[in-house]
Amino acid sequence: MKRFLFVCLGLLLALLVVGSSWYLSKYRVTPKNTVYKNGSPSDKKLLLKLNDRALFVKRFVKSNGYNNSTCFLVDMSIESGRNRFFVYDLQKDSVLHTGLVTHGRCNEDWLSGRKYGNTVGCGCTSLGKYKIGNPYKGRFGLAYKLHGLDSTNNNAYKRYVVLHSHDCVPNREVDPAPICQSDGCPTVSFSYLTKLAEIIDGSEKPVLLWVFE
Repeated sequence: MKRFLFVCLGLLLALLVVGSSWYLSKYRVTPKNTVYKNGSPSDKKLLLKLNDRALFVKRFVKSNGYNNSTCFLVDMSIESGRNRFFVYDLQKDSVLHTGLVTHGRCNEDWLSGRKYGNTVGCGCTSLGKYKIGNPYKGRFGLAYKLHGLDSTNNNAYKRYVVLHSHDCVPNREVDPAPICQSDGCPTVSFSYLTKLAEIIDGSEKPVLLWVFE
């Protein structure tokens, strides 16, 4: 009888393990996904990556007269349905806010994967560091002009690449589904732009935005 019970328990445990594996696989709740707690990513590799970028940012903002408390980091290696726009606290080495952001479709109906460009009219995202400039009211409402600081994005102003919001960008993650694509502008949700605007408008010095992979 005891042997029979042990066999039954063993089968039950095996079913639980198999069922759990199927569930995690189906819904992509895997260690590779970033879990957010209180707005901050808990993925150690991602945090190390952001911290590494922040080390360079600290030197850059200090020598170039930018806001040395907060910067914006965008990791384009992350899928668009997941939070990849990070408001980073340079004093505490922590993430204050996270949000969704589009990438450019490079003039295609729908761009698979990522392509980057810097020529006028290319419709692509440009990697590199940006100075966030003055706000204005455009076709999408509040927007901020962007000045490209690297050879990979120095045509941003000519291309009318700006930071703005659009109702096609959700307020929450939609992983694994992608979100809409832009003509090269880093486009966020209305509510997330409100958070960013508070930081930008409240800063005496320009805020640095860095788009990278």
